[in-house]
Amino acid sequence: MHGPVVPGWLLMALCATAGAYCLLRTRSESGEGRRAARAEALMGFGMAAMAVPAAVVPPPAWGWAVYAVLFGGAALRALWFARLDRHHLHHLVGSVAMVYMALTMAPGAGAGHGVHAGHAAAVAGGVPLLTGGLLAYFAVYVLRSGARLIPVAAASGGGAVAGGWGARPELALACRLTMGMAMFAMLLGL
Repeated sequence: MHGPVVPGWLLMALCATAGAYCLLRTRSESGEGRRAARAEALMGFGMAAMAVPAAVVPPPAWGWAVYAVLFGGAALRALWFARLDRHHLHHLVGSVAMVYMALTMAPGAGAGHGVHAGHAAAVAGGVPLLTGGLLAYFAVYVLRSGARLIPVAAASGGGAVAGGWGARPELALACRLTMGMAMFAMLLGL
């Protein structure tokens, strides 16, 4: 990710922690819950890898293409499973946003034959309308997730949960909230 080093590392640590918790959730979930936890773990780890500051650890030139292919596949998977559960529509939007960021952050994005300077700058910095739409989506998602988190945390009572760490609904919501905020921050950096 292009930008300051310390916020990049903090964002990377936050996303990796969220991805690790989602991976832990796959052990206590089954069926649709497990599928969603896997998709969220992939998103968390992918965002963590993409958030590593490029000034410290420069990604290989082909790395952005790998992100685009990986999250393109995740978008197709989310589209397929969206027929079973609407939550996968959010995974679809997140995966498309990751593909979009990978394509706009790639070195030389838009620098090809026959591309004039104004178009190359728009492609390299992203399409402002698409970036704005994704920012609006993730801002609303974060606000809704935060509002849903408050009643779940109050209802759980803070006691021990029978299923262990993986079965805590307030942690799953906090994880989604964290990744939504991280996605917003990464899009803001475009």
